[in-house]
Amino acid sequence: MLKGIILGAALALVVELGAGYALLRSGLIPANADAKPGPLEYWMAKTSLRATLRRDAPKGPNPVPLTDQNLLEGVRLFAQNCAVCHGSAKGAAAPSPIAKGLYQKPPQLATDGVEDDPQGYSFWKIKHGIRLTAMPSFRDTLSDRQIWTLALFLNHMDKLPPAVEQVWLSVRNWPPETLGRAQQR
Repeated sequence: MLKGIILGAALALVVELGAGYALLRSGLIPANADAKPGPLEYWMAKTSLRATLRRDAPKGPNPVPLTDQNLLEGVRLFAQNCAVCHGSAKGAAAPSPIAKGLYQKPPQLATDGVEDDPQGYSFWKIKHGIRLTAMPSFRDTLSDRQIWTLALFLNHMDKLPPAVEQVWLSVRNWPPETLGRAQQR
């Protein structure tokens, strides 16, 4: 009897895998960037990200001290590397054309902030990127100190000192600074 149960379970698994493969090969699972993700895809991506962050994100405190200068540097880094996708201080009211076309939609951090996330989570996401999204890895672009500085800014972006707030309010998410300078020539 146990042999029959094991054989039945193995056969069911083979049939499920075959059906899944046939579904993928049929083109019925969308690959286009403007298609809404299905519930299974959404669940899998969120569950995997949460588990990875719990396991791999740094647990200790941010080594970059909370100073106005470090927050200003965080704003500068955000403007250069993040604003085009994650927005300006205007948040969801003014996403860039790039952010509007991305799948999955990047959070507009002034509206959908991460101030309540552990800074180690923000550090991990910036350093390693997030699979199946447009969030790239900055591991080869930014130093660990720069990534921690960004995490510091993100954690405090809703409670900035006045001088830092003024700089944050001047950040543009579109057009990118380099494009703006090129158009002026």
